[in-house]
Amino acid sequence: MTLAMVEEIRQRLTTALQPVELDVVDEGYKHAGHANEGKGHFHVRIVSAAFAGQLPIKRHRLVYAALGELMDHGIHALSIDAKSPD
Repeated sequence: MTLAMVEEIRQRLTTALQPVELDVVDEGYKHAGHANEGKGHFHVRIVSAAFAGQLPIKRHRLVYAALGELMDHGIHALSIDAKSPD
């Protein structure tokens, strides 16, 4: 399930934001024993021209919008490192 989710996250972000760099890491193992047994915890590092001139909150909103319903079904926690290429 988590490998499929990593690929789904990667695909959606690539389609929406056309990143020049993208790393999606399943961090569920860090949250074992927590609610949902650590499932659905991910870290995204993304570099995209779409973020140029945007404040961090706007960058995060763009990521959330790209992920759509995954934020309600499949992703329990998401940490985001969103940068522009410059």
